[in-house]
Formats: sequence, structure tokens, C-alpha cells
Amino acid sequence: MKNNYDELVSKNIYDYLLQLGDDRLILGHRVSEWCGHAPILEEDIALANISLDLIGQSSFIYKIACEIEAKNRTEDDLAFYRAPNNFKCIEIVELPKGDFAFTIVRQLFFSLFNDLTLNLLSNSHFIPLAEISLKAVKESAYHTRHSKEWIKRLGNGTEESHRKIQIAVDELWKYTFQMFEESQSEKLLIEKGIISDTKSIKSDWLKVIEIILTEANIKIPEVTENHLFTRTRNFHTEHLSHLLAEMQSVPRSYPNLKW
Repeated sequence: MKNNYDELVSKNIYDYLLQLGDDRLILGHRVSEWCGHAPILEEDIALANISLDLIGQSSFIYKIACEIEAKNRTEDDLAFYRAPNNFKCIEIVELPKGDFAFTIVRQLFFSLFNDLTLNLLSNSHFIPLAEISLKAVKESAYHTRHSKEWIKRLGNGTEESHRKIQIAVDELWKYTFQMFEESQSEKLLIEKGIISDTKSIKSDWLKVIEIILTEANIKIPEVTENHLFTRTRNFHTEHLSHLLAEMQSVPRSYPNLKW
């Protein structure tokens, strides 16, 4: 891929691609943990496919990042041979899978964010990113629709299912605002006109989430800004190290293994 950007811009494109790829890889791994454990067979298949979609998106994004970096690394190198402190994912995707309600609420929060982000990036002046985003939009739209229907079904279901959805929303809400914190890379790329301003995503996300939760008879938590997690993407929970230790164990134990 021909790179017409200067060194500073290229570095920030690379960093931004990493944060996009890392969010999707780590959440994809978390969702994959439901394989064989979902409450019904149909949902087992659905979550496995969502996991594959997210990991597939991360693979394509990492591939572009490697081309920008131009150090002869591959997407596998970025996924399996980086230490936890070199990942740029947000905290909500690192959290353990929890119960089914927790997973579905997290999927709704992230899937809608992903959907809005990809729609915005499909107009990026960085053509490889625009092309990938345009292809992934259909997947993210399905992910959002899938989790939305489950939220409404469980929120308006039994007393127990409603209670568990409300608990999950209460627990995860504080993590959601980190999704909208612009990284330094994002700010520079917006300034250069390479990607559009992302500030509108937060208000659009909140409007849709409020409608969905209202339809599900679920209350939005009342929290102050002091209770929200808005740390940078360089901060990680302890869960990321455990996840990567498992995910990276085979390639690190058998480097250069060919299947």
C-alpha cells in the first residue's frame, strides 16, 4: 500500500488503527467464551458468529496497520506478540464475560458504538479504512439489532430476567463513556481531515440507547461524571493480562508453527 502521509500522520494512523483493532479483537475473544455455553443452541451459534465478525474486523484492521508501519510484521504479530501494556482497547471489552445478561448489555453498548463509528469512518479520506468500515457496517448493524432484541425480550420478561438486565446496565454504564474519549491520534486525524469529527457519536448513541432501554422497561443509571471511567486507552484492568495469557499461549509456546 502506497503511503502518501508524513511520518507523524502515519504514526497516528497506525495508533488509531491499533485502538480500533484491539477493541474488536478483545471483545471478540470474550464473546467466543460463550461457545458451547449459551442458553440455547441458536444463541450459541449467533454469539460464535458475532465473535468471528469482530475478530475478522480486527484482522483486516491490523493488516492495514502493518502496511502503514512497514516493519514486516503481520496481523498475527500484533494479536499474539504484544504485551498487555501495548494494547489500546477500552476497559469495557476486557471485563470477564459474566452472565448472559451482562454479555448482551455489553454487546448492545459496544455494537451501537461500533455501528456509529464504522458509518462515520466509511467516509474517511484514508481509503483502506473507509473500505473496511463500509464492509463491516452490515455486521455491526446485525450485532446491534441482535442485542437490542434480547434486551427488550429479557427486560420485559420474567422478574429475574428484568433484574439481571438492570444489574448489568447499572454495572456497565460507568464504562461506556470511555468509548467517546478522543485519543490524541483521533484528534490529530480529525484536525488533518483524515477522519470526521467523532463528537456527534456520543449524543447519537445516548439517544438510541435511551429509546431501547425505555422499551425494555430498564432505567438508565444516575451517575455523576466523577463516577464515570474516562481513563485513557493506556490504562487496563487486570483482566486483560489473564485474557492475553490464554489467547497468546499457543503461538508463544510454538512460534512460527504452521497448521
